[in-house]
Amino acid sequence: MIYFRSDYSQGAHPDVLSAIVSTNLEHTDGYGLDPHCERAGAMIKELIGDESVSVHFMVGGTPCNVTFAASVLRPYQSVIAARTGHIYFHETGALEGTGHRIVTVEAENGKLTPALIDRALEEYQDEHTPEPGLVYISQPTELGTIYQKDELETLYAKCQEKGLLLYIDGARLGSALTCRQNDASIRDIARCCDAFYIGGTKNGALLGEALIIKKGLDDHFRFMIKRQCGMLAKGRLIGVQFEALLDGGENSLYYRLAAKANELADILRDGLSARGIPFVGASCTNQLFPILPAGVVRELEKEFFFYEWSPEKDGLIPIRLVTAWGTERSDIDAFLTRLDELLQ
Repeated sequence: MIYFRSDYSQGAHPDVLSAIVSTNLEHTDGYGLDPHCERAGAMIKELIGDESVSVHFMVGGTPCNVTFAASVLRPYQSVIAARTGHIYFHETGALEGTGHRIVTVEAENGKLTPALIDRALEEYQDEHTPEPGLVYISQPTELGTIYQKDELETLYAKCQEKGLLLYIDGARLGSALTCRQNDASIRDIARCCDAFYIGGTKNGALLGEALIIKKGLDDHFRFMIKRQCGMLAKGRLIGVQFEALLDGGENSLYYRLAAKANELADILRDGLSARGIPFVGASCTNQLFPILPAGVVRELEKEFFFYEWSPEKDGLIPIRLVTAWGTERSDIDAFLTRLDELLQ
């Protein structure tokens, strides 16, 4: 079985696993208060060019999203997100479980715009409605699209104009940073939001994300991590992985792994396009959403593991194919060869 199901179906990249093994017998303080987390945090501050931020190593993306939003919102406040946003569509109401409503809008290609923020604000204006306090986006989006630098700048300007915080889910941030259409650096990301995270789970880490919060928004944040059951006793295990992933800055393993996944996604995308296969959306990162005949999908599922993205309609099924750091060119060739056989 060849896996295109997700970019975290394998374990850790060997270099990351080696770093864990080599530090395995060390004694350090717990809960992220150790030399490895301290060094990894310093590496991130240097990478984004901002020493004033705080860096928190979290066990996963949903804890990042929920813990940050719950820490900065007042009890009566809500979050604005695209309807396809992970925080709304794939987190089982985790944020809403803290008492904060998610206000969703339909967004083309999964991307919020200043006009959509204005539209959401029109419906929530007084004490009888949940006042928006935070805007949630992901880079890339759930549909594999990205925000260009000017889009991030105008979105952040709108948030500041309206007194909203902007938060960026970076579960696949490496993929956004290294895709061929991107023009936003990680420093641009850090400049154009109030908090974001660098996703490790989907880019070579065994687990873990690095949440970056601007100065003034992290008061008692460690209390919130503990309260939300997100504090890992052996926190150094995440710090060690980010040391291995980020050593070298923009030439680091983190960037190289994401670039490889994107390069293979481009080959797969170009191959599908050359065969006349249509897509859902306009993904330019490592997630692809081709639309195939139902019979072809059923046969492909015998040899390849992937998601059916939405139910069959008119004999067609959109699927999701994800390339990862462990994907090989032979996997791409095998998929396209089998597809050719089925389309004959």
